[in-house]
Amino acid sequence: MDSALAVARLHFAFTITFHYLFPQLTMGLALLIVILKTIGLRRKDGRYDRAARFWGKIFGVNFAMGVVTGIPMEFQFGTNWAEFSRTAGAVIGQTLAMEGLFSFFLESSFLGLFLYGEKRLGPRGHWLAAFLVFLGSWMSGFFIVATNAWMQHPAGHGVGPDGAIRLESLAGLLLNPWVGWQYLHTMIAAVVTACFVMASVGAFYLIASRHQEHGRIFLRLAVPAGLVACLLQLYPTGDGQGKMVARHQPVTLAAMEGLFFTETGAPLVLIGQPDMEKMRLDNPLALPGMLSVLTYRRWGAEVKGLDAFSRDDWPENIPLLYYAYHVMVGLGTIFIAVMAAASWMLWRGRLFGARGMLWILMLMLPFPYIANTAGWMTAELGRQPWLIYGLMRTPAGVSPHVSAGNALFTLIGFMGLYAVLSILFLFLIYREIERGPGPAEARGAAPA
Repeated sequence: MDSALAVARLHFAFTITFHYLFPQLTMGLALLIVILKTIGLRRKDGRYDRAARFWGKIFGVNFAMGVVTGIPMEFQFGTNWAEFSRTAGAVIGQTLAMEGLFSFFLESSFLGLFLYGEKRLGPRGHWLAAFLVFLGSWMSGFFIVATNAWMQHPAGHGVGPDGAIRLESLAGLLLNPWVGWQYLHTMIAAVVTACFVMASVGAFYLIASRHQEHGRIFLRLAVPAGLVACLLQLYPTGDGQGKMVARHQPVTLAAMEGLFFTETGAPLVLIGQPDMEKMRLDNPLALPGMLSVLTYRRWGAEVKGLDAFSRDDWPENIPLLYYAYHVMVGLGTIFIAVMAAASWMLWRGRLFGARGMLWILMLMLPFPYIANTAGWMTAELGRQPWLIYGLMRTPAGVSPHVSAGNALFTLIGFMGLYAVLSILFLFLIYREIERGPGPAEARGAAPA
């Protein structure tokens, strides 16, 4: 692989992975904050308003970090990926511009009102501000996913005589069949992250005997909502997204599942290690015929393996794609089990005193981030070697006049800057969690 191309890809992978740590929480929290505000408004219960204000501050810190780390992402299209921008800018520029003009300004404007205008807005106005922040964040997610979905499954476009791709149908772009399932799968994943973060903080407060009243509120909301989100992540959104991959990117499905040879009644591999030299999975643990059932709803359905496709069309790093996919699915299964057990204990009235389960919920905090990162790695690695599936190979999109040294210099700079931002972010979040959601009289005992 060309060294400049390799550095450009590493640069984009690093910055987008770091950036997405923040939007996935804000998009999920936006929904939970609206639920807290709705409960507080209906019950006239100030505890839920204080809880919403607390999570609004966490939202604000994450939103600011998302903006700071997100702006360089779009500049990279013109610096490291100039040929891609020249060829496809007329299409992706539409959705990226709509994200900035419509959703970002809606979200940022009403976030300011939500954080600082509660007294002037009144209870109903403050609820409306929370709802519009939610609407803006989920619209933002839609336009970004629509951009990625077009790269996965191009639609609504034409190719000019100069090779440039032009937009012919805005409806075709926004109603791309790939968008629906990918958008729902992405947003539900964000809700899963927010639920685990909220449950983790609530569990921490109960374990440490601090802010216990609000800790119980957090768990009452996050645990059942998390269970519903985890189940929706599996079905129908995960199932629907898997069918889209099987229909439009069958070689990606074969690589994800480690299916080297076409099989009738293909098995679903739970555990195994791909051996690319011998074209097999070592130590496989598989469910016979289950991949055919999940993909085509028939035990005897034929599922194409990697042998059915040209090696030029194989994903470039099949082992990494295979492991990323299985990490995502494995963690998703664990999430369902944890939230189901916690929901049962909550229903039975035992959760708040079950220190073992509280510890589990608290320590689960980083794993939704890992699962989301693995999910996006699956999507992006699976599309390779195409930058725009079926239209542009990845090497064709890189900037021809940006050397590997230039790209590496900026990558190192970003790494240093993001390290500083990480320290600042952790400090601000720590400070807000230490302060807690309630006034002094509601803070409970001293820190354990």
